[in-house]
Amino acid sequence: MNMQRKSRAVGAVCALTSLLLSSACTTAGGIAPRALAPPARTQASRPNILLILVDDLKPAIHAYGDSIAVTPNIDRLAARGTQFNLAYANQAVCAPSRMNLMTGARSTSTGIYDFGQNLREYLPNAVTLPQYFMANGYRAESLGKTFHIGHNTVGDPQSWSAPPYKDHVIEYVSPEGKAAGKTREAALFNEFEIPSGDVWEYARTLKRGVAWESPHVPDEAYADGRVAAKAVARMDELKASGQPFFLAVGFARPHLPFSVPKKYWDKYDRAKLPMPSFERMPEGAPSFAGKVGGEINAYAPIDDKVREADYPEALKRTLIHGYYAGVSYVDAQIGKLLDELDRSGLAKNTIVVLWGDHGYHLGDHAMWTKHTNYEQATHLPLLFAGPGVSVGKTTAQPAETVDIYPTLARLAGLSKPTGPQPIDGIDLTPVLQDPAKRVRGYAYHAYGRPGGRIGQAIRTERYRLVRWTREQTGERAYELYDMVEDPLETRNIASEAPQMKAQLDAFLDAQPKPVSVKASQASRR
Repeated sequence: MNMQRKSRAVGAVCALTSLLLSSACTTAGGIAPRALAPPARTQASRPNILLILVDDLKPAIHAYGDSIAVTPNIDRLAARGTQFNLAYANQAVCAPSRMNLMTGARSTSTGIYDFGQNLREYLPNAVTLPQYFMANGYRAESLGKTFHIGHNTVGDPQSWSAPPYKDHVIEYVSPEGKAAGKTREAALFNEFEIPSGDVWEYARTLKRGVAWESPHVPDEAYADGRVAAKAVARMDELKASGQPFFLAVGFARPHLPFSVPKKYWDKYDRAKLPMPSFERMPEGAPSFAGKVGGEINAYAPIDDKVREADYPEALKRTLIHGYYAGVSYVDAQIGKLLDELDRSGLAKNTIVVLWGDHGYHLGDHAMWTKHTNYEQATHLPLLFAGPGVSVGKTTAQPAETVDIYPTLARLAGLSKPTGPQPIDGIDLTPVLQDPAKRVRGYAYHAYGRPGGRIGQAIRTERYRLVRWTREQTGERAYELYDMVEDPLETRNIASEAPQMKAQLDAFLDAQPKPVSVKASQASRR
């Protein structure tokens, strides 16, 4: 579809649905009409950036309405800024999602859909988010898990002013955890030297690590505690330098394994944990839309011959307990960063962003972890706080991971980023100044399935439409969910609501044509 046709399509969609979806009309690329120029800033007056990335964190956060979650520090960050209640990963898998963040480009624009697809092989000249700030006089540093490293995926050293500080993702300190020695997931995450050859084949020869442990140890016994301590010390040093900084701090939990000090497990009453209430695929959903097994089967004592819906209740409860313990552990580390911002005086001129790289299934739809287009896998927390951001506000503006790049540039007073990679995100600063404003009526995400299927999705304030296309034949299947009347996505109503389906389908038609999943997979091989 050429640009002229795209513009007509978007105009028609906006005319039909602006009242229904409370959306603002956008241009063909999904970008809002040009806003006023950002305020001019001298280098000395530019705000610092503290970007906090949390692996596998869905909005299991008290500030987001989860009454079980013990998250006092994320809650106080939310009280300082603006909370996006409808923020979504552009793709619910770690490596591509972090590429979306760092490039401002959706997976469907880059063709980076999976592990082993490295940034510079697909976008050799991309200017990443930290590179953009470096080009504007910032010092950019990475601590912990920022880019995904592992599963045949490498980082991007040129995105940083200094070599990144990397720590463990897979780590055990208990005797039971250490007993397995070198484990499958540790191999995939490059936690030790790997023999030459296919890392996936090698990993299959190793034992599985345990899915959880809860030893009586200090926070620094695990990587996230060490990363937090390193970040606190580094902020003090960066302040002394006088140069504005872009500091990315990445935490590994609540990613599996749920290796978390016991004191965080003790914050929860097992009997009161939220258990899955709908443990089957949605009525009328295509069978390929879900997932079976996958990441969860890489850990003991999971029995990969047992269907997820048939897991013993005690196992499900322990996995959920471990996830929440991981959330509280990371919350405590975030609290250390906030304390340092306050102690040092940096809080007055530092923009803080908290972002989870995607959501997480905890038994809903009989699924665990991520890797789907459903709400629990794609819904993530997104918080902004600091100069230029409204205080103590929430918004229902649908947001995407790719929006963070242009939004941070605007908040820092930098010119609008132009790539050379596609910048699919939009500037959210009008919403940060007035949470009632709307700059786009939807969020977009996608996920592929074997056999050359791509599932493109539109999430509005009320609906989710997923359009599955088999690339070889053009055959399509649809899922449509009313997220107000059916928040658990129990019934596909695509056949019952043809008008809404058509209106949301037109939004998908207006997006740039997705790079072929099948071609991308073939290129990776």
